[in-house]
Parts: sequence; C-alpha cells; structure tokens
Amino acid sequence: MTARERYNKLSTARSQFLDSAVECSQLTLPYLITDDNSTKINRRSFHTPWQSVGAKAVVTLAAKLMLALLPPNTTFFKLQVRDDKLGSEYDPQIRSELDLSFSKMERMVMDYIAASNDRVVVHQALKHLIVGGNSLIFMGKDGLKNFPLHRYVVNRDGNGNVLEIVTKELINRKILGFEPPGDAKGPNDPNDSYSTGSDDDDVEVYTCVKLDEKSGRWVWYQEAYDMIMPGTRSTAPRNASPWLVLRFNTVDGEDYGRGRVEEFVGDLKSLEGLSQALVEGSAAAAKVVFLVSPSSTTKPKTIADAGNGAIVQGRPEDVAVIQVGKTADFATAANLAQQIEKRLADAFLVLNIRQSERTTAEEVRLTQMELEQQLGGLFSLLTVEFLIPYLNRTLLVLNRTNQLPKIPKDLARPTIVAGINALGRGQDREALTQFIGTIAQTLGPEALMQYLNPGEAIKRLATAQGIDILNLVKSDQQMQQEAAQAQQQQVAGSLVGQAGQIMGTPMMDPSKNPDGFNDLGAMIGDRMQIGSEEMAAQQQQPPQE
Repeated sequence: MTARERYNKLSTARSQFLDSAVECSQLTLPYLITDDNSTKINRRSFHTPWQSVGAKAVVTLAAKLMLALLPPNTTFFKLQVRDDKLGSEYDPQIRSELDLSFSKMERMVMDYIAASNDRVVVHQALKHLIVGGNSLIFMGKDGLKNFPLHRYVVNRDGNGNVLEIVTKELINRKILGFEPPGDAKGPNDPNDSYSTGSDDDDVEVYTCVKLDEKSGRWVWYQEAYDMIMPGTRSTAPRNASPWLVLRFNTVDGEDYGRGRVEEFVGDLKSLEGLSQALVEGSAAAAKVVFLVSPSSTTKPKTIADAGNGAIVQGRPEDVAVIQVGKTADFATAANLAQQIEKRLADAFLVLNIRQSERTTAEEVRLTQMELEQQLGGLFSLLTVEFLIPYLNRTLLVLNRTNQLPKIPKDLARPTIVAGINALGRGQDREALTQFIGTIAQTLGPEALMQYLNPGEAIKRLATAQGIDILNLVKSDQQMQQEAAQAQQQQVAGSLVGQAGQIMGTPMMDPSKNPDGFNDLGAMIGDRMQIGSEEMAAQQQQPPQE
C-alpha cells in the first residue's frame, strides 16, 4: 500500500475531528485550521466571526502556556544527580562541582534553543492544540516545523502510543528535484493522475513514519507520484523521535485529541449569535429616517434641503422620526453576552481585575494565582508528550554535533522543572511563606528566631523559586569562620579598651611607677595569646549535629 492510499484510508477516522476543529477555528481564528479538500490556497475566503472574544482567549492561553513550558528567563529542565549513586560509587563532596557543571550544560542547551526558531513554532502549535486539540511537530535540521490537523493522520494502539504517522505536503515540482513518471505530464493536464487541482505547479508529497518493532527504531521515508524518493529514508531512536504528535485532551480509544475550544463551543456559538444580533440591531437602530405626513403642507424636499439651523415653514406634528423601540431587548441580550464573556475569560485564564476603589494588590495576586493553578490539568499531558521528547531529541542532536558532552545515564538524569512541576514549586513557596508569616504573627519574632532554622528556610525558599544557591548563600563553614573572626576581633577590642583605661590611672604613670608599665605589656600579650589559642581550638572542633 502506497503512502497516499494509507493517508486516504486513515483520513476517514480523522474526518469527525477535523470537522469539529474547523468549526472551532471559525469561531476563534479562521485561518488556523481549514478543510483538507480546499487546495486553492490563494483564492480561499475565510469566515469572519462577529466577535473577537474567542481569538483573544486563544492567543492569551497560548501565550501563558508558552511562557510556562519554555520560560525565557530560566531552564525548563534540570540535570539531577542521582542520589543512589552518591556515597556508594561517587564521593558526596563532588555534588557541588557536578551541579555547577550541569548548570553550565543547561545554559548551553537554553542558548541553543534561544538561537533557533523553536519558540515561534511551539507557540503556533499551542494555538492549534487549543483550537483543534491536535498538532504535529517535526524537529528537523533546519528547525521545527508544525503540521496542522488537515495535513497529517496518525494511528495509535490501545494505550495511546503512536504506531504510524502519514503527512501530506504540497511542494513545487521544480523544488522537488524528482522526475515524475511518464503519465504525469502537468497539473493542467486532465490525464494527470497526480494533479493537485491547484493553480501552481505543485506535487503532493507524502511522508510515512512507522515504528519498526524488530529494531525498536522509528523509520520514515517520502513518496511522490506513488514512488519512494531516493535519499529520503531515515531512522531515529525510539525515545528520541523527531516526530512529536501532540494532543490537548485525551479520550480513551481515540487516535486524536480534543481542544479547549471544543469544551466551550456552546458558549462561543451563543456569543456569536448574540453578537451578530446586537451588531445588526444596533446598526438598524442607528439609522435615522424622517417621515412627513402626506396630507401636510410641509414638503419633504424642504426638510431634506434644510441646513443646520435653517428656518423653514412647516408644522412639527407633520414630521416624525422612526424609532426601533427595542432598548429593553438590547439590554437583555447585552447582559447575557457579558455573562458569557466572563465565563469564557475564566475558562481561558484571562485575568479580569475587579474595577473598584477597594481592589487591593493582594486580591489581584490571589486571582492570578487561582488562574495559574487551573493550568495543572493542561500541563500534565503537554509535559509527557512534548517537553520530555523535545528535551531528549535536543540533547541527542547536541551530542551528535559535539556541541554538548555526553551525559552519563548512570550518574545524572534530566528532570522537567517547568509546567506542572513549576506549579508545584509555586504552591510550596506559597505554603512555606504563609507558614513563616503565621508563626511570626501569632508567636512573635522571638519565637520565630528561636524555633526556626534560618539556613534551612532559605534553602527551601530558593528551591521553591528554582534559584541556584551555589556561591549565593553562605555555607555553615563560612558562617562559623566569620563568627570566629568577629569574636576574635571583639576580644582584641576589649583588651585594648581595658589597656586604655588602665593607662589613665596614676599607678601606670612611668614617672611614678616604672615597673607597672612593663607588667601591663606582659599581661596584655598573655591575654591575647590565650584568646588566640581558644579561637584556634574552637575552629578545630567539629560542629555539633
């Protein structure tokens, strides 16, 4: 079976999902997902919605997911040292040096991502996920490429694992560089069985991706004119495939996902109808038409030709204005539309601050935190199906090009710290801050300093914030050294003060008591030597648990 026949066969199972995605796209972003049968791209006309609430909701949610999955100011993963290897095979003291080296490697990976166009393509894929629930990303040598739902089909097993992918693209014959067979004469030839129906000289190119059960690797190739193109076969490891099939919501037994817009398509349809009625009704109400009684002496031409402030002959009761008289009905529709907009804003995490003089910053912060916590369910699937395969493939590419040293799997493993894990750290930070504030308010600052360990609190806050405390927070050894130096300086200062007081007495006057001055110098030297020995003994003594 050729790739084109396989694509057409799998398209039947995709039709219901594609129809739903096209309907959702028409209510939000009409250009995003279209029907696969419309091949005349240059002459395509899109449906114009009567409201922009859907477009704003999709763009806002996509931007928030983008910043949460690939944050620009920090890494979305961490190379974590395996705790079971420390102490048994490696010295625990080298952990700080390993963390420092892994931190440099993390920054190298983030610099590589920042220099590419990955964030642009990922943002586009997130909009497809929100509207249609499905998207396909290919991680090629030239960067990422996004395939919308109407350009690929997929086949999964019962557990949701991908078994087969077939994509469809339109490529110009001149760029293709592949000679067609004898029966393919051109796109305008009625006998051409490979014609796409487009005005351009395009060819349908199919890419077939399958999982080889024997080797456990992904294998793919491209076909044009039902023939395999030479030089297009390639393979990839099973856990580092460049083909990322993404879903927004999963349903058991379905090969494709469901989008966020589909969950609230009822409100969007209702808002679309109300917006159309309000716009058309407002336009009709804004139209001004004057009526002149046919039996009156006032001529319509006189009214039409009269300028602003003109004086004409006539009676006021002969002229009237048409009024719609639907103000109450318009108010009912406007109130319902406002309620639907509020529900959609909450569903798509659009922050609406209550407009009031008593609105405080704490209320705004709690509202924003509540919206961020709603992202937990959205992040779970994206973390598994996007972040982990994306990171594995990126590390594999950097290792092959010698831009990054190979990470030993028995020593460290990459851990995702963005998405749902970032939300978990944020909740830990809020709980820890609230706990410390409650103790300080109820028991007082004295009890807080007495029962709380400041060093451990700083470490936990830094972990919750995702901040590396290496060379930032002082260690216990540095704290002990600084305390010993301060105590030594205090002892030396007290001895000098005592010497000054004694020197002011008549007994220490050299002219009156020459032996006392010499004894004082010897006593100060002995005291300072004893203090130095005590400080050295305290520094050599190991700290208590």
